[in-house]
Amino acid sequence: MTTAAVSPKTASGPTTGVGALLREWRVRRRVSQLDLALRADSSARHISFIETGRARPSQEMVLRLAEHLDVPVRERNVLLIAAGHAPEFPETPLDDPSMDALRTGMERLLTGYEPFPALVVDATYQVVAANRGIQALLAGVDEQLLRPPLNAMRITLHPDGLAPRIRNFLEWREHLLAQMQRQLAVMRSAPLRALYEEVSGYPLPEGGRETAAGGGHAPYALPMVIEHDGRVLSFISTIATFNTPMDVTVSELALETFLPADPETAGQLRTWLE
Repeated sequence: MTTAAVSPKTASGPTTGVGALLREWRVRRRVSQLDLALRADSSARHISFIETGRARPSQEMVLRLAEHLDVPVRERNVLLIAAGHAPEFPETPLDDPSMDALRTGMERLLTGYEPFPALVVDATYQVVAANRGIQALLAGVDEQLLRPPLNAMRITLHPDGLAPRIRNFLEWREHLLAQMQRQLAVMRSAPLRALYEEVSGYPLPEGGRETAAGGGHAPYALPMVIEHDGRVLSFISTIATFNTPMDVTVSELALETFLPADPETAGQLRTWLE
């Protein structure tokens, strides 16, 4: 298996002591030292000693605390390195032969969702794979945005991308930017921060979308309402991730599917692949 080493600097900025990092995660998750100790079968005193640097946690303890604090896999490696241990989780390139089964499974899953648009993105929204439903939806997007590597956020929010066709653009833009902000709260990722700064600074698409389109919204979730081939389609987005990932790359993959939010959209999708 080909792996890439993970260091505190490349994954999460400058090196920081494990105690300070664990305290930061504990405070972020709003968990007291006593609660964390009970969850991890430890004592509040030992947790306090770890956080103040008076005790060096074992590899097992670091992983146990990270599990109970729901720390992302990449950041668990950072915690281990900061504590003087080797990283536990490899970061395997998706094109590595060991990932053949994963890639094949994702391709079958995407095909199975057709005609519903579906794609897989990584932690910075680079498109890893997409089905024909997505390809149909991207008709008319500027060629510059469709050159590899494709980025889902750029394609959606750029004024030369899908933005001019999204009826409720301000609502959808707010949703996507809030999603990125939530990720940045748990991922100190310079590339993701740079992407956020870029796409949040895009101007509104020419011709308006200065007010969100009203009406036609499903009551249970915010839809993306988009014009396509002279018709108005409405989609509900769902996102799926892998359970208990043991690899950094796999932990950061997300499958997004766009399901029809109304019968008219469902009927129109059936004609896409005929």
